[in-house]
Amino acid sequence: MTSETTVSIHPYFKLHEGKLDEFTAIMDTFVERTSSEEAVLFYDFTMSGEIAFCREAYVGSEGALAHLANVDDIIQAALEVSDLIRLEIHGAESELEKMREPLKELPVEWFVLKKALVK
Repeated sequence: MTSETTVSIHPYFKLHEGKLDEFTAIMDTFVERTSSEEAVLFYDFTMSGEIAFCREAYVGSEGALAHLANVDDIIQAALEVSDLIRLEIHGAESELEKMREPLKELPVEWFVLKKALVK
């Protein structure tokens, strides 16, 4: 795995009032479903008040797109108890280009890799 092949997705959800317990159960379902994916590098949730953030990264655009297809029904459930307030996708232009058409209906902010530390 290198920075050039890693794609990270950064969704921010604002929970609807009184929906923390429901969203917490949905987070559990996201994590359980994602745990079987071969291309996942990391996947977890952090929270700040009523904002939930999913930290997630995949090997390449194919891994990221496969993940989105795998959890589409869970995303729909999450959107019943929250609003997607920001969606960023980060990666090398060659990987992002493969995702632009399939995700054209989503409000994505695309972040193109410019510098990377290679160890």
